[in-house]
Amino acid sequence: MTSNNFELMKLSEIKTICVVCAGNICRSPIGEVVLKDRLDKAGLDIFVDSAGTGDWHEGEDANQKSIKVLRDSGYEISHNARQFKKHWFEQKDLILVMDFENKRNLTSIAPKDQLPKIKLMRAFDPLFKNAAQDSLELEVPDPYHEPLDAFYEVLDMVEQASDGLVAEILKAQRN
Repeated sequence: MTSNNFELMKLSEIKTICVVCAGNICRSPIGEVVLKDRLDKAGLDIFVDSAGTGDWHEGEDANQKSIKVLRDSGYEISHNARQFKKHWFEQKDLILVMDFENKRNLTSIAPKDQLPKIKLMRAFDPLFKNAAQDSLELEVPDPYHEPLDAFYEVLDMVEQASDGLVAEILKAQRN
């Protein structure tokens, strides 16, 4: 993924990012916290939040395993799960989804002109910059029913992708 492939806007112009998974209690809260941390450390003033495609966890805290993995890794989290709303497409500059199901769910409700904003988060991982857009390698698997190790794997994937995205934004701002 390079800034040349980002059709709707230049990475240098991004002011808001929403990280999205299914229920907004496992992957997207991890993505939100990590991305905020990386953007802050890079001195980038970009607002980051998260949401789920479904409403079944609205109002809940993040999954206890997500909280543990984040806190054990030095991150702080305060979370309240919510569902992505259609009118948010106009408010968000970039929408990072965790898997193809999340992408399908959002593209099914997105206005056509907003579709280019929806990207797989892991597409920004430098290891996958040449991966096909439909490659399953680009998915961050849902750890919901998995042991704690799966949450650490999600954290690692999200950290790699966040580092890649921040590098792309910084590069775009220099050009």
